[in-house]
Amino acid sequence: MIGPAPILAAIVALFHVSAYVFIRGRAGARLPLLLIAAWLGAWAGDTVGARLAIDPLRVGEFNLTFASLVAWLAIGLVAIVAILVPERTTKRIPAEITTSVRRGTPKEESMPAASTEPEPQAR
Repeated sequence: MIGPAPILAAIVALFHVSAYVFIRGRAGARLPLLLIAAWLGAWAGDTVGARLAIDPLRVGEFNLTFASLVAWLAIGLVAIVAILVPERTTKRIPAEITTSVRRGTPKEESMPAASTEPEPQAR
């Protein structure tokens, strides 16, 4: 049977990552990493709070203060690693997609000019 700690840690992680994205403005491709790190951090923070037994803010047996603190530490760790990791050296250039229709040139203009000399006949 699954205990309430992983589910409450997921709720705490979702709240704190949402607050981080609200403060920061965007998270980009780091969002799944932020969610996983914050979830693991909140779960670990609950365990630390249970060991220390000094958490003033609790939801049942879930230690909310330590869970929030360690979740923010995990979010900060992901943000720092994202800054330290170098960006891609090659930029991906997307293919240009247009919805306009180009009209072809008339056949007279696209054909080469006719020469005045007659073509040689085959014998």
